Amino acid sequence: MPTTAPAGPGATAPDSASATAPATTPDSAPDSADTAPATGAPAPGGTPAASPGGRTKRQTFSSLKVRNYRLFATGGVISNTGTWMSRIAQDWLVLSITGSSTAVGVTTALQFLPMLLFGLYGGVIADRYPKRALLMVTQAAMGLLGLALAVLTLSGHVHVWHVYLIAFLLGVVTVVDNPTRQSFVVEMVGPRDVRNAVSLNSANFQTARLVGPAVAGVLITAVGSGWAFLINGLSFTAPLIGLLMMRPAEFHHVERAPRGKGQLREGLHYVAGRPDLIWPIVLIGFIGTFGFNFPIWLSAFAHTVFGSGASTYGLFNTAMAIGSLIGALLAARRVTTRMRMLLGAAMVFGALEMAASLSPSIWLFVGLLVVVGMFGITINTTANSSVQLATDPAMRGRVMSLFMMVFVGGTPLGGPLVGWITDTYGARVGFFLGGLVSGLAALTIALILVRVGGMRLKFAPRTPGRRLTLVPRTGRAPQDAAVPTSGADPVGTAGADGVVTPDDSAALTPEEDPAHGVPAGTAERVRGDGPGTGPRTPVAAV
Repeated sequence: MPTTAPAGPGATAPDSASATAPATTPDSAPDSADTAPATGAPAPGGTPAASPGGRTKRQTFSSLKVRNYRLFATGGVISNTGTWMSRIAQDWLVLSITGSSTAVGVTTALQFLPMLLFGLYGGVIADRYPKRALLMVTQAAMGLLGLALAVLTLSGHVHVWHVYLIAFLLGVVTVVDNPTRQSFVVEMVGPRDVRNAVSLNSANFQTARLVGPAVAGVLITAVGSGWAFLINGLSFTAPLIGLLMMRPAEFHHVERAPRGKGQLREGLHYVAGRPDLIWPIVLIGFIGTFGFNFPIWLSAFAHTVFGSGASTYGLFNTAMAIGSLIGALLAARRVTTRMRMLLGAAMVFGALEMAASLSPSIWLFVGLLVVVGMFGITINTTANSSVQLATDPAMRGRVMSLFMMVFVGGTPLGGPLVGWITDTYGARVGFFLGGLVSGLAALTIALILVRVGGMRLKFAPRTPGRRLTLVPRTGRAPQDAAVPTSGADPVGTAGADGVVTPDDSAALTPEEDPAHGVPAGTAERVRGDGPGTGPRTPVAAV
């Protein structure tokens, strides 16, 4: 099942979902591995506690024990492979017809424009109708569009406007498919395995990305782009079969939103009152608009910078897929989501893009793309899962459609601009500026959060390791303040620091101070003139 917003860098979609099970069901019992103190000691009941790094003994592939999710994942990896083949073939076909990176950007923009225009309506539909039935319709439509492009290309009648039109229609289908597919995950695996399933969706997508571009490069060189489009169209039979074979009785029940006026406005109002949702969405909007334009940059690097062909373009995408797959598998074991992890990954991601843009050799460029892929998928899975876990199940479709509208919908704005910069000033300049904007966006949000939290940087030379620390600006202990919420309890609880921990019960004590993001257990005594003086002031290491 294709994704249309970066499920990793260069991809075009995130993966995922989640919901709260009734308190009387077995799945509603709190997961001690998720809620235990991060000390590495066993939690009550003998379940291993989270390690300081936020990991537990939870199996990386635990979601695959669920039959319905196995069918979903199997169909997904097959259709995603076809989608990646089609994506590479589409970019190369447009570049071959027009010789313009701007045209590649326009194609990408048209595919994502419907999400910008109609994205919130897709979320309302996803909340209102049975998700399995909706996915059958969207997957069948995507398969037919793929076959149509194959017929046009193989018959020799394809023109660039055909590609533009089909890209736009795919975008229209994606408006419904994306929020539906992401919020469907929780109905298959239940709330306790949502984060694991989110990460495995990304791993699934990146596994397909390893195979798809490489096969597409060989096919384009040997027989042309048409066969890649044909394979993509046929690949959608796999998820359709998987959906038909699922057992509805094994789904986790989630109440559907009834028909009613003002549901779009209700969703926007819900997000507006939740800073733990706003900041990840704002950051992902900047990165999606300016930092994830890989179809433009990688095709331009292969064609103009290194003077190579479609096989090299496929190699570049494969390199990023390797890094993204590694990052996704590592993320599958992580049970906490921190805002500072998201911001730190975004800053490093931007710096790596700038470094890659200056690469003098093709193999150094390939090596840096692997690391770019690792950090890109960290951004994607962290933002995606934190938003889903912090959202009321009844609002999830609308919130995720807003997330996708910002993430994917920014491409129609950024794609043509990035394509023009790449055409006018070169691929290196375009890539460098994309990384610069991504890094600056993360840094700006970090500074805003520090300021709003009433914190300041302090250099403590007598502290072991000479650490920089965050301390309250006034020197006194911060007051507890809960992050405002709206509606029913979300699956996870998040503080202003962005820590989201999955929970199957109604509430969960945040792992960090909700107002200032200071990890529990890291309070440090600030001494006065004599022993035992001075308040106990929380301190967070930077």
